[in-house]
Amino acid sequence: MINFLINVKHREDFGDDTYFQIINMGKHWPRPLKKRSVLQFSLSWNDYPSWPYIQISSGNGGLLGLMIWVYKFGFDLDFMSRTWNFRTLEKLDTEPTPDPWNGV
Repeated sequence: MINFLINVKHREDFGDDTYFQIINMGKHWPRPLKKRSVLQFSLSWNDYPSWPYIQISSGNGGLLGLMIWVYKFGFDLDFMSRTWNFRTLEKLDTEPTPDPWNGV
């Protein structure tokens, strides 16, 4: 029941990322609401700085999205969008990174 209301994940990939999902609707909901979250956002602190920018999006799997990036800090907010797939991120974290120099 608590995973339905609030889902929190932390990930380290070139910095620290923390993901929050609020009112997460899984695959058991009717078609228009299937695999969506009412609100999901992430906070990031990256190892590498970047130029600041703001990105506002609508459509493409979500009702409204906002992304803000300033130096090493990132904030991403999505309203009524497809849920982020944490299983895929966990799978990527456990796979070894290939070494292009040794062909492995």
